[in-house]
Amino acid sequence: MLLRLAPAATLAVLAGPVVLGLAFTLLPAFGFLPALGGATFSLDGWRMLFAAPGFASALALTFGTGLATTLLALILAAGLCAAAAHRPGMARLRRLIMPLLASPPSGVALGFAFLAMPSGWLVRLLSPWATGWQVPPAEPVTVGDPLGASLVAALLLKEVPYLALMLFAASATVPVERLTAAARALGRGPATAWATVVFPQLYRQVRLPIFAVLAFSMSVVDVAIIVGPGNPPPLAVLATRWFQGYDLALYHPAAAAATLQFLLVVLAILLWLALERPAAALNRRWLARGSRSRVPGTAAEVAGALAGLLIVLGLLSLLAMLIWSFAGSWRFPAALPDHWQLAVWQGEAGGAAVLAVTSAGIGLAAVAIALVLTLACLENEQRHGLHPGVAVLWLIYLPLIVPQIAFLFGVQVLLIHAGLDGTPAAVVWAHLVFVLPFVFLSLADAYRALDPRYAMTAAAMGAGRWRIFLVVKLPLLARPILVAAAVGFAVSIAQYLPTLFAGAGRVATLTTEAVTLSSGGDRRILGLVAVLQTALPLAAYGLALAIPFLAFRRFSSMA
Repeated sequence: MLLRLAPAATLAVLAGPVVLGLAFTLLPAFGFLPALGGATFSLDGWRMLFAAPGFASALALTFGTGLATTLLALILAAGLCAAAAHRPGMARLRRLIMPLLASPPSGVALGFAFLAMPSGWLVRLLSPWATGWQVPPAEPVTVGDPLGASLVAALLLKEVPYLALMLFAASATVPVERLTAAARALGRGPATAWATVVFPQLYRQVRLPIFAVLAFSMSVVDVAIIVGPGNPPPLAVLATRWFQGYDLALYHPAAAAATLQFLLVVLAILLWLALERPAAALNRRWLARGSRSRVPGTAAEVAGALAGLLIVLGLLSLLAMLIWSFAGSWRFPAALPDHWQLAVWQGEAGGAAVLAVTSAGIGLAAVAIALVLTLACLENEQRHGLHPGVAVLWLIYLPLIVPQIAFLFGVQVLLIHAGLDGTPAAVVWAHLVFVLPFVFLSLADAYRALDPRYAMTAAAMGAGRWRIFLVVKLPLLARPILVAAAVGFAVSIAQYLPTLFAGAGRVATLTTEAVTLSSGGDRRILGLVAVLQTALPLAAYGLALAIPFLAFRRFSSMA
């Protein structure tokens, strides 16, 4: 009976906050918020939004950076896969991008800001021997530029590895070698074959992750605060500022901005869908002509090289924050600190430990609930022979596609009415909305692919269903379960807006502290916080790989 309730409970966790949150954001957007005296509907909030200084620029910035990030991330990720597909070392490549995948976006953005700013590490490595600079240059503006180029670059450091991993995973379901061999028999190079024949077969399977990247890039707040333009900022940052301000009159335009953010994401997804058909038609026409042009292959190789450069920059970003956390004095243009010290780690250990424990506790609680719901849903599928369709997949992705700012304000209103805002339980629940989809998607394929003969053998020996689940299935799936838990934990550590809204500013985590410090805190303390931000998820991934090895190594000779 409990298993039959699991799918409904899971969908309620995923869709409930989004739908209710959107509703309670939409009503204030049109003036209805009785708690602030708004008992009638009006368009005053929209008028204030449209009249806000820099509104048009914020709108263009939001739309432009989101589409540019998504398109570039897809091209670079596809190029990386095309370039790596015919070369050995795919496993090494996946291990290389793991630190970037585990690191919170804000942590990567902090490291990137130090790399790219005029006084940053890249300039220091070239100065003064190549640039002649003894002081940091005033131009060009490389972080916080008004066009949002630095925001796009920082987002690409996270999104290219993510989409590359999605393409790697999708390639396991497609006969890549056979398709590549057929294309090469027609005279096409390996990279050209992958880009023009294999990639179209994979695209449909990664469409929802692409939409998640598009929604995230258009509505991200923490990364935009750290490296994005400040005046005007992107629309999501503008709405967040108004929501978190002390002027209650700004709540209505803030809700209008959040609603508009949702509409912009919907419009961007529709535009993307509209462009899919002509793009596919062009590729089919090129294939039908039998062209042996090397242009697609060359473009894929170039994109792959650029993606590799981005991965290196991402890893350097993480290394930069580690160095800052141990730096003493570090004058420009020195490439490394003048001396090293442990003073920051010793002086800030207590406060950092509290933040780390809070972040880890919230993450572990959210992951535990997500695992219970996911395992119950998947076991219910097997016991009753269910085959969820595309609609269920869309529901799983719903919290990842709908902009966070569009429904989290409404969720905060609900939490205030329930008397739960500002509590750790509310933050855990808010994190669960985003952790659950990643845990489910990470574990579902492995659970469904488990050979049913194990369960049949156990049943033939007299084991009941629950004994089979606990004694047979869970040990066999220990590694996928732990990896899914590590993925969910990393997602929880990265959450900024859910912590900000559900915690009402009273629950501090490593991520909220990092964003706060980014506006002018000591770089050494900032480096320490960013290092811990990355260290916690990496430790989770390490445990996910080590625990099954240590627990089952006595059976290794049976393989």
